[in-house]
Amino acid sequence: MAAELVRGQNHPLSQMRLEIRVAAGKPVVAAATLGDERGRIHGVEWVAHPGTPTLPGLEVSKQAAADHRLAVDLGAMPEAVHRVSVLLALPLGADGPTRFGAVAAPFVAVTGLDGTEVASYTITGLDAESAVVALELYRRQGAWKVRAVGQGYAGGLAELLTDQGLPQAAHLAGGINEAVARGLARSVAAPPPRTADGDRTRQTATPGIGPEGSGTTQGTPGAVAPQPTSPYDTQGAPSAVAPQSTSPYGPQGTPGAVAPQSGYPGAGAPADPAAQAAGPAAGGPIDYSHPRRHTGAPPSPAPTAPPAPPGQAAQPVAGDATGWSMEERLYNQVWGMFEDLARTMAAYRSAVDFADSRMEKELDQALSDPRSRIGGQGDAARETAQAKHAQLVDQARAALDRDLAQLAAESEVVEPALPLAFAGWDNPVWHGYRVPMEIPMALRLGDLHLPESPDLRIPMLVRLPLERGLWIDSGSGESLDGSFADSHELRRLALDTAVAHAARLLAVYPVGEFAVHVIDPAGSAAQALVPLVHTGVLAAPPAVGAAGVADVLARLTQRVDLVQMAVRGGAADALPPGLDTAEQLLIVNDFPHGFDDRAVTQLRYLADEGPAVGVHLMMVADREDAAGYGPLLDPLWRSLMRLTPLPDDHLADPWVGHAWTYEPSSVPPGSQVLQRVLTEVATARTKYR
Repeated sequence: MAAELVRGQNHPLSQMRLEIRVAAGKPVVAAATLGDERGRIHGVEWVAHPGTPTLPGLEVSKQAAADHRLAVDLGAMPEAVHRVSVLLALPLGADGPTRFGAVAAPFVAVTGLDGTEVASYTITGLDAESAVVALELYRRQGAWKVRAVGQGYAGGLAELLTDQGLPQAAHLAGGINEAVARGLARSVAAPPPRTADGDRTRQTATPGIGPEGSGTTQGTPGAVAPQPTSPYDTQGAPSAVAPQSTSPYGPQGTPGAVAPQSGYPGAGAPADPAAQAAGPAAGGPIDYSHPRRHTGAPPSPAPTAPPAPPGQAAQPVAGDATGWSMEERLYNQVWGMFEDLARTMAAYRSAVDFADSRMEKELDQALSDPRSRIGGQGDAARETAQAKHAQLVDQARAALDRDLAQLAAESEVVEPALPLAFAGWDNPVWHGYRVPMEIPMALRLGDLHLPESPDLRIPMLVRLPLERGLWIDSGSGESLDGSFADSHELRRLALDTAVAHAARLLAVYPVGEFAVHVIDPAGSAAQALVPLVHTGVLAAPPAVGAAGVADVLARLTQRVDLVQMAVRGGAADALPPGLDTAEQLLIVNDFPHGFDDRAVTQLRYLADEGPAVGVHLMMVADREDAAGYGPLLDPLWRSLMRLTPLPDDHLADPWVGHAWTYEPSSVPPGSQVLQRVLTEVATARTKYR
């Protein structure tokens, strides 16, 4: 039985050779992009369109038409390809509609070569958009799935391709429109006429589970394609959890292998994407922003899961993702789990909302007729509507439970295999801690989960070096579980959280490459700072009093100025002797109490300019206290990533806007692991000096 998908829902594919049929009612342009595991396209050679209709394993139509057939052979896809996105766009310059809201909802179906429908999707809810990512085929743990996307773009193909990471997006979009305008002949046969029983009316099509033809239910997350990839604090303050540019997870984008640039449309056969992603051996430049990223050899093969018995899901394997090292493969795998959980939950919530709205509509229709109140007809209608509602919800829950079980099984094998920087404080890997020789690509700051699956925790990783500072909020005393901490207890918890984060940063950097400073104007953090002070890992004793605060801020501000001037002047070797070139972290306690206007201005300067030259802030403060100082502090607040010492749901993902519950990465009660790790760091630092 074919699956009728709703936005965000996925379905497994059992066949490798497929057709994707498009019916739009009006002429549209059909194209497809090949993406790596992050969903990024490395160049124009990764796009099949009317001007270049054929890529390895993929063929699209050569002109705009109301119906299309796209041929896909997943078995012929290069190993570097992990996603195939199907794009639809309204042709420019044509005497027709310029937005999808003015045409019937496009219908897309994935079929076998014999025409048997595997999955279908009616793209509803479009309005001003002139281009849309209809669906995507993606590879996950060695198996292929189809996902309904339905992400529209008012800026057309240029905006869509830009969102997928193509530098030449505007140029390629113009070339596609020119190719369509030339009216090239079709490269694949037109679809056969639909039979009466096989025809579908896109305007009124109602999927088995999901929104009605009018679009998603109000308030239901809909868009699931990659967006600018930083989750945002639901209170308006950015709080990065996932990537902010091209990287799939973490605030700093790190594109993988970048394919050589070439002109459009290009002569001869299109380049093999695998060759473009093979690194230096293939002649393509590698652009990794993280220092010490190894680029001299192609990535080692990721472990693969053993073949699954028929009818069963493949067994998960730690590191089953692409990457140049096991660390990078695990990082990408964690990102895939985060993305899968977000979209799976979006599909479930959308299905439940649809079931609720349909039941309400059916009850209104039944009870609005006075005749239904006679002879028990109203009761029968109510029971029928409730039965349909229960059936839809049960069906949605079964699909959710299936996906959650897969993710839980994957988490069970991934969590023990995480490297030190990704591991929780309760992971045994910390008991064999040694100061690392290289900076890791990311750092764990806590865990994320959703209300429907509280036991399934996804590590919250941020890229290193930190692109934004941290604000440890000590002002919200009530946790999501109903527990309550008074103001003194909450400040203690916030300080403990700050110390744990600082200790983790010290632990994952090589010796001599990370330094921590503390500003504690009133000395109120003395007890919490004991692990940092007694082990001797601080760059200097905590600064107290107005003079101490002014001295630390002046030195770090001067460091930022000097490094900026050296970088801009191309004279990095001209820095003053004795200048500490290590990454610097400044922990500020009790802000804004005891800080004058000059100190506040310096902190804002460090927050804005510091990360680019290796100076980072960690504020431990009450947001409500800071709000009393007016708009002067708003830029500082918004430039930092807000974290909480108690579970809180202030973070949202970049696709569907779920409110994720964040829990800090805390040291288990009674554990001495933090003390042992900091002692090891201090010992290594003594030997280094």
